[in-house]
Amino acid sequence: MAITQSAKKALRQNTRRKARNVKRKDKMKDVIKEIRALIEQKKFKEAEKFLPQVYQTLDKTAKVGTIKKNTASRRKSRLTKALNKAQTK
Repeated sequence: MAITQSAKKALRQNTRRKARNVKRKDKMKDVIKEIRALIEQKKFKEAEKFLPQVYQTLDKTAKVGTIKKNTASRRKSRLTKALNKAQTK
């Protein structure tokens, strides 16, 4: 248990930050699941319209430091690649 005032404050900060990060990660995962479902259902027009929102969510998550910039780039790339591959089939 935290003893000093600074340790207590750090604990409060960590709790708040963790809650924010969990919320952002959950939103990111939901958006990714949603676009993958659209691709699986062969709803390519809807997936293309939804792609900018996915990009925005990933970029925001990376900007605030919940995930790294390269992780966001990799996920965007893989999602776009999956969409393009599914469309050509």
